[in-house]
Formats: sequence, C-alpha cells, structure tokens
Amino acid sequence: MIGTFPSAVLRAAFTGVALLMLLAGPAAARADEPVRIIFDTDITGDVDDVLALAMLHTMTDRGECELLAVTISKINPLTGPFVDAVNTFYGRPDIPIGVPQEAQRRESRYLDVVNARDNGQLRYPHDLTSNEDAYDAVDLLRKTLAAQPDHSVVLVQVGIAPNLARLLETKGDRWSDLDGPALIRKKVKLLSVMAGAFEPIRGNDHFLEANVINGIPAMQKLAADWPDDVPVIWSGFEIGIAVAYPRISVHRDFDYVPHHIVKESYLLHSGPNHDRPTWDLTSVLYAVHPDRGYFDLSETGKVAVDDDGFLHFTPAENGRDRYLVMSDAQKVRVREALTMLVSQPPANMTQREGNQP
Repeated sequence: MIGTFPSAVLRAAFTGVALLMLLAGPAAARADEPVRIIFDTDITGDVDDVLALAMLHTMTDRGECELLAVTISKINPLTGPFVDAVNTFYGRPDIPIGVPQEAQRRESRYLDVVNARDNGQLRYPHDLTSNEDAYDAVDLLRKTLAAQPDHSVVLVQVGIAPNLARLLETKGDRWSDLDGPALIRKKVKLLSVMAGAFEPIRGNDHFLEANVINGIPAMQKLAADWPDDVPVIWSGFEIGIAVAYPRISVHRDFDYVPHHIVKESYLLHSGPNHDRPTWDLTSVLYAVHPDRGYFDLSETGKVAVDDDGFLHFTPAENGRDRYLVMSDAQKVRVREALTMLVSQPPANMTQREGNQP
C-alpha cells in the first residue's frame, strides 16, 4: 500500500509541519522527556475517541509523549481489534491493549471498519483479532504503572470510569505489593478526565453528561476515592463543544492514503456535513501540553457526583480538582492545534516515503 502514497502530498504536509515548528521557536525543538501516557477510552459510541488516539500517535511521533498502553472502558467485541488497527496504522502495533471484564455494552457505527477487506486482504492490518486475547484492563493498568518511574505517568480518562474505579479497589499483586490508591500515589502525577459540565449547557444548569450518567457508581467512586495528593484536571462538556473538529479537515487532510482509518471512522459516525465536538481531544491536549497556554484552570476544589449523575464542583483551598477554562482567543488556538495533531500523517508512512528511490 505504501507505494501508492502520493509523495508530493506527503512532502508538502511535512514541510508545513517543519515550518510551523521552526516558527514556534527553540522551545518547540527541545528534546524534552516525553510525557508518559496511559489512555483509558470508551471507544465505541462517539468518534472523538478515535481522533484523540490519533493525536496521541502524532505527539508520540513528535517526541512529546509516549503512549504506554490503551485501556478500554466499554464492552464491544471489536474494541480491541479496532484500537490495535489504529495503533498499527500509526506504526505502533505492539502497544498493549486492555479490555474490561464488566462494563456497559455499547454498539458502534464505526468499529466494524476494522473488518474491511480489499482484494481479500485486511484494509487495516492488526494482530489482535479478539478481545479474548487482550489484557484485562485493570491488570494492564497495574502492570504498566508498576513498571514506570515514580510520579511520572499521566492517566487520560475519556469515557466512563469502571477501570479506574476498579483500580482503586485493587490489592497488591504480582506487579506491585501496593494497593490501588498507594500505587496511584507512587506512580501517577496527573489524571486528565473528560466528564461532567462546569457551566450551564444550553441554559441547563443541571446538565447530566454522558460519561457520568452511563456509569454513575464508578464515577462516584473515582471522584470520592481518588487520592487527594494526585491532581485531577477535568474537561467539561462545554469545552469540547466550543472547539468542534472542522469537517473541511476530514474532506481535505487525510487523502495522502487511499484509505484512512480515522477519516473512515469519522464519516461512518458523523457523516460528511458535521463538525464533531472535540471532548476527548481536549483532555489529551492538556495532558501532554499543560504549560502551553491552550487552557486556563479554575480555582482548586473538589468534584462530587450525585446519585442522578450530576457532577458538581465545590471550591476548596488546596483542593485536588480543577477544571479547564477557555477564552475566545484560546478557542482559536486549540481548534488549530487539534486539527493539525489529528491530521498529521504518521511518521512511519513518511519514513517509508522518504526511503523510496
């Protein structure tokens, strides 16, 4: 398939990326240590999870983060194979993938693209063909955390919370003698979560956001029992709807290959005429680039979840929780950053393109 890539398109795309990095100044070119990321996603219903995963691969290509593992928080037999296909598409077929034993079951408009074939061959190759061959999600979380340096991991949760709720309940095991809360305190430096709403949504000041109401007990446990000394940054519903992904990018920016798993997933989910909100992408952007001024933060406080699924924030001095705030000027920057990070061609493709005679 590589031989069919339009070389001029690839060269133009990456010339533009290189120019932008030069314009950004010396800070953009520094060899900073990559942010160590575990991505916990409910990649089934909405397509923003797919865009967020593509972003993580782009930022890994750039040396800005390292994607340690992907854990999935909803049940669908195609989730593991699909994530593996995305990882393989971006040149990282060996990233470990974990699936839950108990969680909400969810149908999907786009996961079946993983089974697409052209001339009898898988359109999107992948080695993980069944969730039965994937890791248990919580076991993978413990295994991955235990292997990392202390206070080095950023957990990104974009979906319901059964995996992190179960992690909080774990005892010592073959990976670590520490129980869940102690392991989190030792290894995690930040949790970046997409959930809830921190301002009225379309005039509704009691908005019940999907990532909360689809798993209320788990989100209650996460909010109540996550260690107070490990910061949590929440991206509310209002942030993602303020910076929708531009449909023109879907039409224009992915045609450097005949078939693109991100583009096809987007179109299967949202169609060609919709700018999809970027809820999950904002949590990823903050997790990797908290100091670039894309967002401001609220005062400190504590998040709690009511029995009806309403997530609310109470200000408190030295509180564990803060949430993202975004000005009009920041919205422009965030939308542009997200568009570039999702649509940048994978490094493995450009390397092969560059090696062609």
